[in-house]
Amino acid sequence: MAFEILRSTSEDATALDQLVNSAYRGDSSRQGWTTEADLLDGTRTDAAAIAEMIQRPGTTLLKFVEDNQILGCVELRQEDSKLYLGMLTVQPNLQGKGIGKELLKAAEAEAVKQKCKAIFMTVISVRKELIEWYIRHGYRLTGERKPFAFNDPRFGQPKMKLEFVVLEKKL
Repeated sequence: MAFEILRSTSEDATALDQLVNSAYRGDSSRQGWTTEADLLDGTRTDAAAIAEMIQRPGTTLLKFVEDNQILGCVELRQEDSKLYLGMLTVQPNLQGKGIGKELLKAAEAEAVKQKCKAIFMTVISVRKELIEWYIRHGYRLTGERKPFAFNDPRFGQPKMKLEFVVLEKKL
């Protein structure tokens, strides 16, 4: 697999929007194992939110590129001495082929480069397979829970009461 992991630019916002929404929501997301289609209606994000994220100081959006196609991405945001990892995304029909692992390795390398002591993330508590995947890659449940408190329809409408668990990996 000849690929590159690069920093995203504002020009990538539309392609990233399509990728993220195809992997998390709607029928296309059911091709992969990371779907949230049964948990939330609507979209996961939009191009404007992604463009804003790319421009935000302290935030890096990495993209996995092969044959000039963006096949995956991950958001990284420095918060004090830790790096927040969010929106790890792989094109649904390519999930399970190692792209997520490569993005996770790149995220951890970026955390070390930024002199962070740990990487942390929030995952919807009912996403057991995803939580187990992160645990297999060295992340641990912290015991902390956070409410799913998004009121912006750009991030979806919950179909049930949801909450997040926090996972962390010390570096």
